[in-house]
Amino acid sequence: MLNWRRSRSRCGIAQVLVAVLGCVALGAQGQQVPASTPTATAAAAADARAPANKASSILLRNVRIFDGKSGQVSAPRDVLVKGNRITRIAAGVKADSDALVIDGSGRVLMPGLVDMHWHALLAVPPVAVALKADRSYLVLVAGAEATRTLMRGFTTVRDVGGASFGLKQAIDEGVILGPRIYPSGAVITVTSGHGDFRELSDLPRVLGAPGSRTDLLGDTAIADSPDEVRMRVREQLMRGASQIKLTAGGGVASPHSPLDVITFTEPELQAAVVAAKNWGTYVAAHAYVPDAIRQAIDAGVQCIEHGNLMDEDTARLMARKGTWLSTQPFPPELADAFPRGSDEWNKAQEVFAGTDRTYRLAKKYKIKTAFGTDVLFSGALAAQQGRILASLTRWYSPAEALAMATGTNGELLALSGKRSPYTGPVGVVREGALADLLLVNGDPTADIGLIARPEQNFVVIMKDGVIYKNVLAVASAR
Repeated sequence: MLNWRRSRSRCGIAQVLVAVLGCVALGAQGQQVPASTPTATAAAAADARAPANKASSILLRNVRIFDGKSGQVSAPRDVLVKGNRITRIAAGVKADSDALVIDGSGRVLMPGLVDMHWHALLAVPPVAVALKADRSYLVLVAGAEATRTLMRGFTTVRDVGGASFGLKQAIDEGVILGPRIYPSGAVITVTSGHGDFRELSDLPRVLGAPGSRTDLLGDTAIADSPDEVRMRVREQLMRGASQIKLTAGGGVASPHSPLDVITFTEPELQAAVVAAKNWGTYVAAHAYVPDAIRQAIDAGVQCIEHGNLMDEDTARLMARKGTWLSTQPFPPELADAFPRGSDEWNKAQEVFAGTDRTYRLAKKYKIKTAFGTDVLFSGALAAQQGRILASLTRWYSPAEALAMATGTNGELLALSGKRSPYTGPVGVVREGALADLLLVNGDPTADIGLIARPEQNFVVIMKDGVIYKNVLAVASAR
C-alpha cells in the first residue's frame, strides 16, 4: 500500500519521531514517508488506514485563516493545496474525487513559522563541543534538531552563520526531515572580531590564508582587507548562500571581541555589499552599538542583526533608510552557555539590558522588524523556540507577533531575489503561496501561548505541500 517514491513527496526518511507523535507524513500525492527503523515501519503499517495514498490534492475544509499579514482571523474557508502551492481559498471548494480532505472543524490555519536568526549547526551543542567535536557528530546532531525544529512548526529558518549547506541539501532531497533553510554560509569577520575563536598562540595569520579550524570547516571566514572580504563573500555565494552575514561590531560569544568595537572598515563593508548586490542579494550585519550600525548602513547593508544597544538617532536613520532590523527577545537563560561572571556572560547581560529599548525604538519609528531567536549552545532553549516567539507580547499584540514571524519575515526572505533557494512566497496563506501551513487547536491571535506547546496544539504541520503531522487523520482512523 505504501508508495516509496521519495522524489515526489520530498518527505525523506521517517524518524522514530513519527511513531512517537502517532502521525503520518503525506504529500500532495498522499504518499507516506518511508521508514528507516523497525519502530517507524510498524507505525507506518499501523497507520495504513490514513487517507488515500494517491490523492491529487489536499483540501483543508472549514478552517479559519490567519493569513500572516492581517491582524484578524477570517470566517470559515476551505484551502486547496495542489503540489506545493496553495491554489484556492474560498468557501465551499469542491474536492477532487481522490483528494485528501481534512476537516478543520473551525480550527485556525496559519502559515508555518519562520525564524530569521537561526544557527542550525550551533543551536544545540555546548560551546566547547561546537568548537572541538568531530564534524560528523555535529552534523548528525544538527540533523536531529532540524527534525525537531520542523515539528515545532518552524517550517523555515534563515541560517545566519555556519556551513549548513549539506544539511539543507539533505532536507531538500528528503534524506531527513527539517525546515527550509536560507543559508548564509560562513560568518565573515575580521581578526579579533566576533567569530574569531582562535587562541593567541594561533597568531599571526598569513593574509589570504584560513585563520582557524572554523575557517577550514566553513563556519567562519576571517577577512582583513576589501579584497579578502570580496573573495570570502564570493566563496559563500559559490557554495549557495542566499544572503551574506558579516560581523560589523563586537559580539558576546567570541573571546577577543568587545561589544563596543567597530570591526570592518567602510571600504571592507562596501566590498561585501557590492559583491552581494552583483549576485542579486544582500548583506546582513551583526551589530549592537550605534557606530557599528551606522557605518554598516552607510556602506549599504540592508539588514542589521540584533541592534540591542542602538540609540534614538540610529533608530531614526534606520527608519529613514528603510533598513531592516532583525532582532531577538533574548531569554536570560541564553547567557548560561558561558560560566556565570565570565566576560562572555557579562557581555550578554549588557546586551539583554538593551532589548526593551530596542523594541520600543523599533515601534516608535516603525522600523521594518523581523523575528528570530539566535539560540546558541542549548538544546533546552532550542526546544523553547515557540515560547521565545510568544515572549514578544511584551511589546506587540499576539497577532502582531505572529505576523512578524510569518508574513513580515517572508518579506525579508524575499530580499534574496533569485538567490532564494525556493520559488514562491513564504510566510503567508494566500493563493499562489508555498504550502507551509499549521492547523492550530485554538486561536493563537487570542492566545499566543498555544504556539509554545506545539505537541498539543499543532494538529497538522505541512511544509511544501507535504503533511508531516496529522493527528486528525490518526484520530478519525481510530
